[in-house]
Amino acid sequence: MKAGIGQLPADDDRWAYEIKWDGYRTIVFVDVDEQSVRVQSSSGLDVTRTYTELGGMWRDVNAASAVLDGEIVVFTDDGRPSFEALQRHRTQVVFQAFDVLEIDGTDTTALPYEQRRALLAQLLDTGDNWTVPAHRVGGGAELLAATAAQGLEGVMAKRLGSTYQPGKRSPHWRKVKNRVPVEVVIGGFTSGSGNRSSSFGALLVGRYEGAELRFAGGVGTGFTQRRLEQLLGLMRPIVVADCPFTPEPPREYRRDATWVEPRHRARIEITEFTNEGLVRHASFVELLEG
Repeated sequence: MKAGIGQLPADDDRWAYEIKWDGYRTIVFVDVDEQSVRVQSSSGLDVTRTYTELGGMWRDVNAASAVLDGEIVVFTDDGRPSFEALQRHRTQVVFQAFDVLEIDGTDTTALPYEQRRALLAQLLDTGDNWTVPAHRVGGGAELLAATAAQGLEGVMAKRLGSTYQPGKRSPHWRKVKNRVPVEVVIGGFTSGSGNRSSSFGALLVGRYEGAELRFAGGVGTGFTQRRLEQLLGLMRPIVVADCPFTPEPPREYRRDATWVEPRHRARIEITEFTNEGLVRHASFVELLEG
C-alpha cells in the first residue's frame, strides 16, 4: 500500500499519525518455526543478504509466522534518520514496523487500521534492530511541528478504519512533509523532454560562499507552464559558454547543461541538504526580485 503526498486532514480526530521515516520501504517475512527472516524491497527484490542484521527478528515475533510492512532506517549519532547513511550502510539498520499483513497464515489486510496496529504492538517485541514506533490519534499539526523542530521529514496520516490495500496508492494514507525554504542563484538549466521539450528540465542552482558560487543541485518540480516559459525567456538572453559554478557540478549535471550568467535568484523548498551540499526533493516556489 502506497501513500499520496498531501496536507494535514481537516477532520483531524479521524486520522492516526506516525513519524515519516526517511528510509527504504520493506516487507519482512518471518517464520519462527524455521527460524528464518526474508527481507523484500518495495520493488519485490530479495534483499535479505544486504540486511543480515535483521536475521534474528524471529526471536521477537510472538507467533509462528508473520508478514510485516515497515521502513528500514539508519540513525545518526544524534538520533535522526539519515538516508545518505542508509545508502552507505556502514551502520546497522533498524526496521520500523508500522503494519502487519499476515499472522500465522491469516490475512489481516481487511482489518481496520487501528486493529492491525493493536495486533502489531502485541506481535513484535523491540530488539536492537527492529521496533514498532509510536503513533497517535489526532494532533497531527502538533506532531508535524515536533518533527520539523527535530529536523525530521514529516508525518504519515492514516485514516482510522481504513483497510490495507496491497500494491495500491490509497487516499487513506498521506505523506505530509516538512519543507524548508531556501534562496538560491540560478546558474543554468538542463534540456527538457516530453511535454517540456520546448522549455527545460531543471534549473541548476547554487549558493554563494564568499565570491564563489557553489553548486547546490537541480530543481525540476514546482513549475507551471507559464512559469517555465517566463524563466526560459529570462535565461535565453544571458546564456554563456563557461560554467558559473566553482567547482564544476558533477558530470551527470553537466551532460546536457546550458549555463547562464548568475543574475537571477529564486526561492525553493527542500527537505534537506545532502552532505555534499545538494538540495534534496527541491521544488520551485518563486522568482525573487533584485
